[in-house]
Amino acid sequence: MATLLVANFRLSGKTLAPLGKLSGVGSRGHDSRASVDSTFQAFAGSETLKYRPVALWFHLKLRGRHIVTQETVIAVVVTATLSAVLSALLVKFLDRLRKKDAETEAQRILDKSNTEITNRRKEFELDLKEAEIKQKADAEALLGKQRQELHERERTLDKRDDQLEQRHEQLNKQEKMVESNQRRLAERIEDTNRRNDELAKLLDLQRQTLHQMSNLSEEEAKDRLLEMLEKQLVREQGALIQKFDRQLEEVCETKARDMLITSIQRYAATHTAETTTSTVDIPNDEMKGRIIGREGRNIRAFEKITGVDVIIDDTPGVVIVSAFDPVRREIARITLDQLIADGRIHPARIEEIFGEVQNDMEKRIRKLGEDAAQEAGVMGLHERVVHLLGRLHFRTSYSQNVLRHSIEVAFLTGMLAEEMGMDGDLARRAGLLHDIGKAADHDAEGGHPKIGADLLKRYGENETVVHAALGHHDDIRIEQPYTVICAAADACSASRPGARRETLDRYIKRMEELETIANEFDGVVQAFAIQAGREVRVMVSAKDTSDESAAKVCRDIARAFEQKLTYPGEIKVTVLREVRVTDMAR
Repeated sequence: MATLLVANFRLSGKTLAPLGKLSGVGSRGHDSRASVDSTFQAFAGSETLKYRPVALWFHLKLRGRHIVTQETVIAVVVTATLSAVLSALLVKFLDRLRKKDAETEAQRILDKSNTEITNRRKEFELDLKEAEIKQKADAEALLGKQRQELHERERTLDKRDDQLEQRHEQLNKQEKMVESNQRRLAERIEDTNRRNDELAKLLDLQRQTLHQMSNLSEEEAKDRLLEMLEKQLVREQGALIQKFDRQLEEVCETKARDMLITSIQRYAATHTAETTTSTVDIPNDEMKGRIIGREGRNIRAFEKITGVDVIIDDTPGVVIVSAFDPVRREIARITLDQLIADGRIHPARIEEIFGEVQNDMEKRIRKLGEDAAQEAGVMGLHERVVHLLGRLHFRTSYSQNVLRHSIEVAFLTGMLAEEMGMDGDLARRAGLLHDIGKAADHDAEGGHPKIGADLLKRYGENETVVHAALGHHDDIRIEQPYTVICAAADACSASRPGARRETLDRYIKRMEELETIANEFDGVVQAFAIQAGREVRVMVSAKDTSDESAAKVCRDIARAFEQKLTYPGEIKVTVLREVRVTDMAR
């Protein structure tokens, strides 16, 4: 408790007042408890916090007693004074210890700083030495490099000096050679002049001699000489023209053949010829009576509405529909098929189904035309032209579908034009529309080229396309190159084997007839019919025939084909005669 008082009491003027109050309390013993409480409150309410523990101690001590004597108060004061003195000494001692520790720490920090400064100084000195060494090394390297460059320049200058000396020597030699050549030229010129004079004299002498021998003047001799030269040049010119014509013909034929082969190979289309059937299958013969109707009213109504002829004969299970217009015939066939499937056959039903089929057929025709134009890559066609294209699907030529033929011609024409560096789009357009007249040749007079040209011209097509449609069969004088290309593509599409279908037996028979007729002639060893019968190649014996007789055999075979066979177009006959000579070297 004394230590607590020593730590919290200090000698000051403010401590006397509470002690005085305590002494007063000791004189009045009857209310000592109240005085102790008031004294505690005085100490506790003090602003100085160091009196609060003392007040607490007095409060606790005096509340246990009823009488505080003056000796007790003096003892307390003395104890407090001693505590204050000891506390002051202790604080001073602690301050000395702290100051000593602080000085020690400061000295330690100062020593550490001095050590770091010394280390940094040494490092800096080392860095300076390294930088100085590096700088010296760089300077020495630069100096060595400059010395090397100087040495190289010196060597270069030495080489140039040597070259200049060599050139100087060469120039001296050339000057000497030029002087020598000039002397030689002067001598030759003199010699040439002398010879020219001699030649001039000889020519004059010769000219006089010729005049005397020929009795011709100079002008007459020149005219005769020029006339001879002109005749000779004319003969040579004709020979050259013929030679170049043959070469040009061979080159053109080779290029044309290559272009055709390339185009045909690029467009490898299937050739399934289609035929528009005109027969309708019926389930039984009773259906024929229902088709005819009572007193023939059904068949008359059907023929009147559809515009076709219905042929009912004794052929079992078949009814034949006949009409010139292929579209009308197809509509009638589909209508009759639906009537047979429906079973209700009377004039009203016939008219109803015919209307439905006709509407469906119009849509189908338009769809076929649009598909064909899109497949060929031809855009911007008139609606009527698209409709006519669709109608070509129901038209056949020698069993070849005309629409597929037109698409094939469009592709071949475009490829040929592109091979020749021309407009492929325009060529495809002309090829696609070249046979458009076949869609309307039953409704107008004239051939399909003229009808097609008129239709295309009416619907605003290009003049080139119109001319191709008009002249693709060589009916007119060809003025457009696209017409020639279109005609060639049309011939390729129509004449290749299998395009225009014949029966196999008929095709084989035709080929056999050609080979048989050719083999009948004397001297023929073998005969081959090629290109679907459009060309016959005949091999003749070199022993039995000569070149003249081979030409006669070729002509006789061609005349025999004309007399014995009926065929479209032309048949090319080629006779080959080969001479082989063999000998043995011993």
